[in-house]
Amino acid sequence: MELVLAPSILAADFKALGEQIRQAHAGGAGYLHFDVMDGHFVPNLSFGPLVLSSIYGITDQVLDVHMMVDEPIRFVDAFKQAGADHITVHLEACSDIQRTIDKIHRCGLIAGISIKPATKVSELIPFLGKVEKFLIMSVEPGFGGQAFQPDSLERIRELRGLLEARGLEKQIQVDGGISHDNVAEVVGAGANVIVSGSAIFQGDIRGNVGRFKEIFKTL
Repeated sequence: MELVLAPSILAADFKALGEQIRQAHAGGAGYLHFDVMDGHFVPNLSFGPLVLSSIYGITDQVLDVHMMVDEPIRFVDAFKQAGADHITVHLEACSDIQRTIDKIHRCGLIAGISIKPATKVSELIPFLGKVEKFLIMSVEPGFGGQAFQPDSLERIRELRGLLEARGLEKQIQVDGGISHDNVAEVVGAGANVIVSGSAIFQGDIRGNVGRFKEIFKTL
């Protein structure tokens, strides 16, 4: 399965957002990751569909929206209209996760389900065949710059094993504390979409992306 890098703009400098996105794209990042936070499901606020719509068209990267909000079904239409390609929602945030998935699919978008570190991977079993991707949070969602939680590796392995046992080839995305130093372990555990913020947007953006891509070539 193709390895994809998804820079999280949560770590970008918004004074130069357009240029930083272009640098990440030029380096070879396939996705652009939007961490949407509501200050309720997670203890932080970030941005909404207006930010997504403001950059729509400056890149042909996949616009990958991760909604860390209560009842995200309320915002699916808005993010679709803003230009989203993928929408991932939290299992813990939806009173009716299947209805939310169906809404995303009706909008013609790729659907994903995310879980927090404390949520058992087994809770995803009823949905393994119902979405295209799964997002394992390797930090407690809400803030960028946190350290990767090593027990996330076993959670990734468990999920990949559950999928393989059913003959399902799905994306496993991992978000939180991933750097050049630990990405090989994360991919080795079974992930194929890597979200990274600080390790990309701090310093030489294009070079940081290129270093991830070079590591990918060895895996």
